[in-house]
Amino acid sequence: MRAVLTVLLAGCVSFAGPARSDPSPVVVELFTSQGCSSCPPADALMAELAQRDDVIALALHVDYWDYIGWKDVFADPAFTRRQKAYAHAAGKRSIYTPQMVVEGEDHVVGYRPMDLAHLIEAHAVTESPVTLSLSRQGDTVTVSAVSTQAFGEDAVLQIVRYQPEQLVDIERGENAGKSLLYTNIVDAWTPVARWNGADPLSMSIEAAGGEPVVAILQRPGPGEILAAARLR
Repeated sequence: MRAVLTVLLAGCVSFAGPARSDPSPVVVELFTSQGCSSCPPADALMAELAQRDDVIALALHVDYWDYIGWKDVFADPAFTRRQKAYAHAAGKRSIYTPQMVVEGEDHVVGYRPMDLAHLIEAHAVTESPVTLSLSRQGDTVTVSAVSTQAFGEDAVLQIVRYQPEQLVDIERGENAGKSLLYTNIVDAWTPVARWNGADPLSMSIEAAGGEPVVAILQRPGPGEILAAARLR
């Protein structure tokens, strides 16, 4: 069964691909749920993508499957809102699980690894005016960005934190009885600044214990992802 929610708003594929021509990895967001029987293949695909240096794979667990009988322990209403915002920006009336969004622009509904591979390859050779980097000193992470041009509308700098992996025993719902491994589970997705690209950007954030941190610079909407960087 594939989940669908109306938005009330105005074969084997190798994923070993060429490195991106600029320093920014390709961001792949997976909207998933522990209560969705169609999601485990996409969740497993995320584990494969998470091994790549030229891809930032992020799993956002949504909450609209929770009523079926199993509450997703990673679900956050904020991730459902983000998926709805993507649908609204794309002029779509429905959202699904599993669904992947590549670089904030291209949507892949269901388990379609070949389509996803082609989109990653296409975005990997797309140039961006922005260079974004992260550096860590103790519990402080510094975000730095420069752009070769100013933007017509401020881009949004977002900080993403995630758990690298966790095994979950599903007791009820469509996946009852399964033990499923989840990868790059997003805990928080926080806008921290707006930037017009005219002057260099530099800011510091706290990241205790050497936890993984991702910085994403994205056009509002949410729209195109201009650049991303990661510290594992």
